[in-house]
Amino acid sequence: EIKGVAKVLGLPEGQVALYNVFYELFTVCTSIIEEDPKGQLYHARNLDFGLFLGWDNANDTWLMSERLRKIIVNVDFQKDGETVYQSASFLGYVGLLTAVKPPYFTLTINERFNKEGGFVGIYRWILGDRNAKWMGFLTRDIMESANSYSEAKKILMTQELLAPAYYILGGNSTGEGVIITRALDEVKDVQELNVTSGRWYLLQTNYDPWESAPFYDDRRTPGNICVKQWGQQNVGPKSLFNVLSTKPNLNKLTVYSTVMSVRDGIQSWVQNCKTPCTPW
Repeated sequence: EIKGVAKVLGLPEGQVALYNVFYELFTVCTSIIEEDPKGQLYHARNLDFGLFLGWDNANDTWLMSERLRKIIVNVDFQKDGETVYQSASFLGYVGLLTAVKPPYFTLTINERFNKEGGFVGIYRWILGDRNAKWMGFLTRDIMESANSYSEAKKILMTQELLAPAYYILGGNSTGEGVIITRALDEVKDVQELNVTSGRWYLLQTNYDPWESAPFYDDRRTPGNICVKQWGQQNVGPKSLFNVLSTKPNLNKLTVYSTVMSVRDGIQSWVQNCKTPCTPW
């Protein structure tokens, strides 16, 4: 597929390949899973990308973020005329970062800032260790092969990775929501929904849940405040979009917001935070 994209666009294959592995290098995101009082699960995310890749003084925005906003698409993957899964993506990108497989599960990836970042995994891969999976490609493999929440969860917890990450997975039954904190070759932490104990939502940015978010990038605290203010009785696309559109979860890096459910599929919005707005 990468070769096909390169041929159609008239670009070098190496350039298109690099574009398809950007998630291994640096992104900033927010993902949320919520369960309403009836047991319906909703999964939402902001995808933020473009930090330190050039600033457009004229338009007061990150250059790469602005370019990505122009190529956002919702993709419907079909087989024999029937939808298999759906994704919010970018033209020319063949992996998956945000996807839903009705009626089974939803899945997003958040980068995990860690000393063993994607550069370490890519270095190993270049030296010949091909056991680890590229992030976006693994997500696509799961969408094509897994047919249950538990099956997808097992793969996410056992597959060796090229970069540390947070996998946020939602299912189709009460309590089926999890944040899996991954290192390259092991699981560091698992946090799951548990409505009976009061945990009706999960929110993940780019920092380990057991650590405090840094003062210069604390999207977690205001995100939690917004979710709690809406309350479980108001869980749904409207409240989730409101949370994702509230600063600093909405910032100059945010290129799109998405709300998904296994029942209703995927909805996406191009986001562009107007000044005054935090840079990340």
